[in-house]
Amino acid sequence: MVKIVADSTCDLSKELLGKYEIDILPLHIRLGEEEYEDGKNITPDEIFQWSDEHKTTPKTSAPSMEAAVELLKPYVEQKREVLCFAISEEMSTSANVMRLAAAELEAEELVTVVDSRNLSTGIGLLVVEAAIMARNGRNAADIAEQIALLIPRVRASFVVDTLVYLHRGGRCSGLAALLGSAIKLHPKIVVEAGAMRSDRKYRGRMGFVIQSYVKDLEQDLETCRCDRVFITHSGCDEADVEKVRQYLKEMGRFGEIIETRAGGVISSHCGPGTLGVLFIA
Repeated sequence: MVKIVADSTCDLSKELLGKYEIDILPLHIRLGEEEYEDGKNITPDEIFQWSDEHKTTPKTSAPSMEAAVELLKPYVEQKREVLCFAISEEMSTSANVMRLAAAELEAEELVTVVDSRNLSTGIGLLVVEAAIMARNGRNAADIAEQIALLIPRVRASFVVDTLVYLHRGGRCSGLAALLGSAIKLHPKIVVEAGAMRSDRKYRGRMGFVIQSYVKDLEQDLETCRCDRVFITHSGCDEADVEKVRQYLKEMGRFGEIIETRAGGVISSHCGPGTLGVLFIA
């Protein structure tokens, strides 16, 4: 059976990783002089605390070559096909690290690397689809071909509670962050063609913003694939998340409504209180 590997930005829960037998290659997060592995020895809440204390965002970087080789080596030795998913190459060199690791192991014929052109559970949606196909006996080339057709159909967006983290990370000017906070401005960020862009802006209390954001997705949700939909957030109020879940449940379309918590790398850039609903068109 094809082995499915993803980098840590796919934001899948431990339960989902176990269910679908997915291995994770962690990206790195640097807090000052200390370096951590995403999802292994640092939590998003610890990142938020450090960031607020130091008034800056952590630095994030691709997985190490050594870790990639170590992860792939047992499967290569078994002559097993491996399909590796990475965050968009517009955002990280994670995919290239995976390719270099395959070359180091002289296993380019066994290891296929997929540039997801996405982030967070936008990647996770593809990873789960690939894992299901692998269980059904499809080979790596066949799975990769089907995933290539799904990539442009992934719909990944989220609304941001605070502009502070986007400002600290250089994605928003200081003036915009100040004005945004003053008038309770919350941008909707959309991932398209492997990059992020601001789509529209909401105003008001975050609970109200989240409901407006989900309501605006309704037309797309009514026609999307109904296997599963993700609610992914970086630590939102439980009541607000539950309202999103109930809204999606009342649509009566989805086989699975899956809530996941954004990992360290994604949380480092979006800050606390961010929420997205992600699906395949």
